[in-house]
Amino acid sequence: MNENNIISTDSVAPINILLADDDFDDRYFFERVLKKLPIRTALSTVDNGEKLMIYLSENAENLPDVLFLDLNMPRKNGAECLSAIKENEKLKHLPVIIYSTHMREKDEAILYRKGAHYYIQKTDIIKLAKILYRILNLLVENKFARPPEDKFFFS
Repeated sequence: MNENNIISTDSVAPINILLADDDFDDRYFFERVLKKLPIRTALSTVDNGEKLMIYLSENAENLPDVLFLDLNMPRKNGAECLSAIKENEKLKHLPVIIYSTHMREKDEAILYRKGAHYYIQKTDIIKLAKILYRILNLLVENKFARPPEDKFFFS
């Protein structure tokens, strides 16, 4: 994080983030990192793909600003959820960032073609803070857009 480029978000509504991840520790660290960033956020979490789809269905008129989606979840995995989201008229514009431990190269291309915006590999807290800070700044500045496929891996 470059402290000289901090965006003041005092007068800006918080960025509404939804994290779908079945791992308690990953949800905890994600939340902890968000609280340390100088950008206002509101975090909601779900712990499996089935709950994610219910949450999105129940909140289709008030979707989060961005969804961070783990691939390896029970009941409905992240790839299945991504397909369902992008095929749904009410949900298809929701920015989805794949947030997972690892991914095979062929999966990366498939997820990009299905409509995911970025892929972030789960990492240590310091790197995660830098990545989230950059992504949230793009959202605050209204510069968040789906990149070309060769920029899908956000690092």
